[in-house]
Amino acid sequence: MRFGRVAAMGLVSVLILLAGVWGSWGSAQHVMLTKGREQGTVEVTRCGEDMCAGPYTPLSAGSTARARVVIDKSVAVRRGGTYTVVIKPGSDEVVRSGPAGVLYAWVPFGGALLLASVVVAGGLGRVRAGWVLAGSGLALLTAAFVAV
Repeated sequence: MRFGRVAAMGLVSVLILLAGVWGSWGSAQHVMLTKGREQGTVEVTRCGEDMCAGPYTPLSAGSTARARVVIDKSVAVRRGGTYTVVIKPGSDEVVRSGPAGVLYAWVPFGGALLLASVVVAGGLGRVRAGWVLAGSGLALLTAAFVAV
């Protein structure tokens, strides 16, 4: 009976962490693996309900200026601000780059660490490991909040 509970809770915690990595990797890959990608700045001039847009100014060799690129509207983006960005290949969509962009991209993983800490501490009875996961998640979320 104990083995079944440990196996089930272990599987649940691993699935939570994998879902956090999966949710973060969509943006994080563009921010962290920048070699060969177009890098530049965007000055946000318009914002809608879930997207902001503005002109793109290139910083990397081979990058071309664009009259309009789109960036997700979030707490990390405000109208009138200028941000360093990386263009997603094959689109006019950009993601923030630099330390703030990296930390913001991994926010879903930080939430998964917090959620998995409850499962590890409560379901598996590994209180110390749960505190380590919770501390790591809280540190990641706090760093992202401060950097943005």
